[in-house]
Amino acid sequence: MEMENTTKIVLAWELFEQRVPNTHIAQRLNKNRETIGIWISKIKEIGLGAFLEDYVNAKKGTRAPRKADGLIKKYVWSIREREFDCCGQKIRYFLKLEHNIDLSVTKIYDILAEKYEIKSKWCKNIKRGELPNAVKPREVIQMDTVDFGDIFAFTAVDIFSKEADVILKPSLTALDGYFFLKTTMPRRFNGFSKLIQTDGGSEFEAEFKDNVLSFTDIHRIARPYKKNEQSFIETFNKTVRKECLGWVRYSQSDLPKLTLVVEQFLNRYHYHRPHISLGMKPPLSN
Repeated sequence: MEMENTTKIVLAWELFEQRVPNTHIAQRLNKNRETIGIWISKIKEIGLGAFLEDYVNAKKGTRAPRKADGLIKKYVWSIREREFDCCGQKIRYFLKLEHNIDLSVTKIYDILAEKYEIKSKWCKNIKRGELPNAVKPREVIQMDTVDFGDIFAFTAVDIFSKEADVILKPSLTALDGYFFLKTTMPRRFNGFSKLIQTDGGSEFEAEFKDNVLSFTDIHRIARPYKKNEQSFIETFNKTVRKECLGWVRYSQSDLPKLTLVVEQFLNRYHYHRPHISLGMKPPLSN
């Protein structure tokens, strides 16, 4: 029964990403609509992999405390001040590194809100321009990141040719984002594109933002909560999970072997795996 429910959780999330209403998801999976709503809400908060891990641990009777104690709050506040008002993602990274504490970003912001006035990172009225379209390769590259626990996958895809790249890093900082940018653009996308699109994540700020125009004419930030604007990279991210790294939370010691797994996956993806949008051909056929 436990395996059946974990499978249903994965299917529920995939159906939700396809914009299937919760009521219909509940009917398909033979679950209560309220249960589906709870699953989806929690996955949005901490990610699918973390939720599956918590779900299995809860069945074993090892549930993490729901409220952060005073010491954890002090750690969060201290890191924020020490790191010059850094974002929740970076605080989560330092908490794990220095204290072996893994909190969701949402929980970290809840703790910060107890002491600080937190401003939204989203600029609703920022001028973003029209949705990008491509009629040839190297016109539009979409970039994103995928959380695998203590390892983060930086991903990119050419929305026309479907060529893609993945680089694994043990942290999620703007410096990591810049490393990904300066590595993937020359080796996969000939060094330059007309437009690069990212979301508003902190890994695409600071060093990344300062250098991105060396690799593109335009850096567009997708609107928050509009998944269709990042549809190509979201689809590729799902492929990375399904066909390469799964929904597992890895440790940093797994990085070398996972890098080899990703290289093998990219070779198959580019030269052997057919794509419907390319007439059932791989992006780079011989």
